Amino acid sequence: MIRTMLRVRARSGFETVVESAWQAVADGIGASPGNRLRQLLVDATDPRTFVAVTEWADDDALRDHLDGPLARQWADAVAAACEPPDAGSYRVMRGRAGADSRIYVDVAITVPADRVDEFHRGHAEVVTRLSGVDGYLREELLREPGSPVHHIFAEWRSQEQFRRWISDPDHERAEAGPIAEFLVGIRPRIFHPADPPTDPPAVPTDSPAAPADTTDVLIVGAGPTGLTAAIELARRGVDCQVIDTLTSPPSQADKAIGVHCRTMEIWEDQGVVREAMNAGSWLTGQAVFVNGHQVYRGSWELPDLPYAHLGLPQYETERILTDRLATLGVRPRRGTALTGFTSDDDVVTATVAYADGTTGTIRARYLVGADGAHSTVRQLLGLTFTGGLGRFPQLFMLGDVDLDWDMPPGHLLRFIHETDGQLDNMLVCVPLRGESRYRIATMAPPRYFAATRGENAPPGFSAELDEPTLADVQTVLDQLAPPGTTASNLRWSSIFRISHGIVDRYRVGRVFVAGDAAHLHPPAGGQGMNTGIQDAWNLAWKLALAVRGLAAPGLLDSYQIERRPQGEQVVGRAVRLAFTDELEREDLTGQFLQEMSMLVSYADSPLVGEAVADPDALRAGPAAGDRAPDVYGLHRPGVGHPLRLRDLTRGTRHTLLLYADSTDETTLALVDKIGTDVRDQAYGEVEVYLLVGPDAATPSLLHPPVVRDTDGAVRTRYGITGAAAYLIRPDGHVGFRSQPIDAEALRHHLHLVFGGGPR
Repeated sequence: MIRTMLRVRARSGFETVVESAWQAVADGIGASPGNRLRQLLVDATDPRTFVAVTEWADDDALRDHLDGPLARQWADAVAAACEPPDAGSYRVMRGRAGADSRIYVDVAITVPADRVDEFHRGHAEVVTRLSGVDGYLREELLREPGSPVHHIFAEWRSQEQFRRWISDPDHERAEAGPIAEFLVGIRPRIFHPADPPTDPPAVPTDSPAAPADTTDVLIVGAGPTGLTAAIELARRGVDCQVIDTLTSPPSQADKAIGVHCRTMEIWEDQGVVREAMNAGSWLTGQAVFVNGHQVYRGSWELPDLPYAHLGLPQYETERILTDRLATLGVRPRRGTALTGFTSDDDVVTATVAYADGTTGTIRARYLVGADGAHSTVRQLLGLTFTGGLGRFPQLFMLGDVDLDWDMPPGHLLRFIHETDGQLDNMLVCVPLRGESRYRIATMAPPRYFAATRGENAPPGFSAELDEPTLADVQTVLDQLAPPGTTASNLRWSSIFRISHGIVDRYRVGRVFVAGDAAHLHPPAGGQGMNTGIQDAWNLAWKLALAVRGLAAPGLLDSYQIERRPQGEQVVGRAVRLAFTDELEREDLTGQFLQEMSMLVSYADSPLVGEAVADPDALRAGPAAGDRAPDVYGLHRPGVGHPLRLRDLTRGTRHTLLLYADSTDETTLALVDKIGTDVRDQAYGEVEVYLLVGPDAATPSLLHPPVVRDTDGAVRTRYGITGAAAYLIRPDGHVGFRSQPIDAEALRHHLHLVFGGGPR
């Protein structure tokens, strides 16, 4: 048996034309020799997208149909009614295994008319939960027009992985729970990818334009920012593509080597923190020398930090993130350059050039420009740098060398030379993984400035200039480093130019910029890569809700509102500190925490809020918009070890923490009502927990789960007295808080995020 699935998308207002055209040929197809099935399905989330399904006894029967008049009649009838076709719009599959180990699973489900909305919300939740299941790739929800029958059409990496999942009785609770009752008695049909026995059928088109790829989100740039955005979208079941002009990832030459504490927290959530720690080395402190005299030495191993500052070359970061993205079924399309795009109210149409000289088109609902300092997306949008693009007149020399000296291990070392109080040279040495290995940054020798004639140039590595030599490095060491310091084993070196600035907008319609495409700054403090990762971390969860139709109208606007002020702070701080000893603040611990992005707050965002009856309520806790701190020592019944608060809040959804020192009937009734209301209003996108104080009785609740604050650590750290609510966003920041618990204020806040529900 062989099955075909042909996807077409009607132009707005032409849906009935597509349905009528199918009805005109359906009976004839059903009467064709060898036909086993013919049906027209519609995408449950996009009523303009149709899938024409046929099944045939063998290749000959399908070939006769494709060469016959009915296939041509269907194509001709809908040619003017449909948008140009997409690559991959035609699938052929067989009932028996082929060379490809992937499988397609078709599950037919009858959904009562009065429960369709409930089923659709539940299915969206299931897709999110399945994103982390081994072997699961993607799925779509289709329905038979005018019928209660829906089809879940899923793709898995292998039949073995699908069987292992479906045979596990726990999967119903863990992943399929929101729609479990609809799945009773289902009989999945399994198909295997196959090559068509003849050319694909004529797909409707009213123009000679080449077929276009389609995706939900097109990400331009496969650096840390773009990869982070892709991982977060893929974790949420959102289809995305990543393109990059480089045909292969960089293997050594880059400037980003410091991973901030906040980025390490993000990587913990993404599941790559162990790989990062194994590949990197800890930066345990810093020492500053001015004219050969040590003026400061301090430790970065602070007791309350979740992670220390990690030294990790950017090529390792990209390798780790690329590998993680691959586990989610997405691989960057390298050697693919963005050449232009157009955008309207519904779609972004991008034109691309491939390494072989061919061109193509990719249609996406949104586009994210994460394409670095020379961003094509930024240029095509016409974005300008506020106040102009600042340029440092100096050229800088970077290198990767072994240093023989007596300096504290694990320390970032800064050597400054001043004449009459004015800095005239500097050397920064950052330890790398390996014996005596350092990345050094310093001003380039004068001959390079002469070679450029002092002209301004774009930021980045200067391939047109000769690589600095080991002798160049040694000359700087002789001037700035401790006497007797010698360099050896120069693995890589380059000349680097620095510009600084921030664009006037982070969003234009359906197009966004992030990372170096949005802000450029000196490498002081290693801010660039980390800030870009956090841009993507903020943007991706909002984009995912928008793609799935779950976002309030203003949600995507909050990306620029929240992240651009952070970019301004980072750029300004980096410029100020570029040629100083970085000791301009009395609070050195606070300065370090700020540099490590641990103090980032969105307190001024309209997307965060609070409802406190007493002005002093929750004063000791994180404010709305602040990063939600972790707490240890929680206990959940049935779990034989203490939990962290992060165990509850990590993942792709919001988390509502309802805290109660007393579990009286009034409190429990309020908790029960809020749990039900939140699930309905937020489409299952909020996990709810009841945290009870150390002395409170443990209630017998099926929902929400009860977790005990054993030693009162949450109560203390979050400044709670009595009963309170904290809503933690997917990016780990406090979205809303209240004391006492204010159900109406919470409902209003959720309306700002998800829309839909009552104000």
